[in-house]
Amino acid sequence: MRGKTIMTALLLSVLALQTAVAESSAIDDVVWDRLLKSHVQVIDGGKATTVDYQAMLQERQKLKQYLQTLSSVSKQQFDQWPKPEQLAFLINAYNAATVELILTAWPDLNSIKELGGLFSSPWKKKFVSLLGEMRSLDDIEHGLIRGSARYNDPRIHFAVNCASIGCPALRAEAYDGKRLEQQLSEQSTLFLQDRSRNQVKGASIHLSSIFKWYREDFEKGWQGFTRLEDFLLVHAEDLGMSPAAVQQLKTGKANIEFMTYDWRLNKQ
Repeated sequence: MRGKTIMTALLLSVLALQTAVAESSAIDDVVWDRLLKSHVQVIDGGKATTVDYQAMLQERQKLKQYLQTLSSVSKQQFDQWPKPEQLAFLINAYNAATVELILTAWPDLNSIKELGGLFSSPWKKKFVSLLGEMRSLDDIEHGLIRGSARYNDPRIHFAVNCASIGCPALRAEAYDGKRLEQQLSEQSTLFLQDRSRNQVKGASIHLSSIFKWYREDFEKGWQGFTRLEDFLLVHAEDLGMSPAAVQQLKTGKANIEFMTYDWRLNKQ
């Protein structure tokens, strides 16, 4: 009996150690965090940001080293991390890779779309080594993040940044698994409070095209929501909705329109 007790205690110790190692092995994002804090300018209380790409260019080697650090993480290591650590890792990877993509042509571009061609897309270029494969931005966002049943969190659309004015702001700090819930919540609130991207005009609700392109993500059951309207109701105050607009949302009779997306570069 005593032997079994000792064996059980040893097994529990090993499992605890493995858990501690997994939880502590997430990437140190201090380099990326410093680049963001140094070269991202916060506008209107965080509702928007601009990027000093020239300054980023001068520190491009640090950015490349950070991306190289990310590439050193194996799929096996990644799978052992808690889900918030995984998601923060993927969001940081996407945003850092997007900045690197812009720097490949800086300063001779006014939009990320100029990096594509008639039959190619900048989001389909495979230039990032991540989790054992060369990947594109689409691979990271639509494959690893959205395409995985692990996360199912539509707020990622307010965190990944496409280097454009129409995008939700590039947060001026790295995402951190331990604070990810707070960070995603803040990003959601700030984006919905931004009247250049989302606004109520009379009886109509004018939303960013993000809600048109990814509507299904807001209707997959996150927080129990099965309609985009349910998500919007939670943020009725952020959107500045009148009681009449709220009532229309509740009954599914709201007139929702989608605004033109501004693809100009989010440069300073």
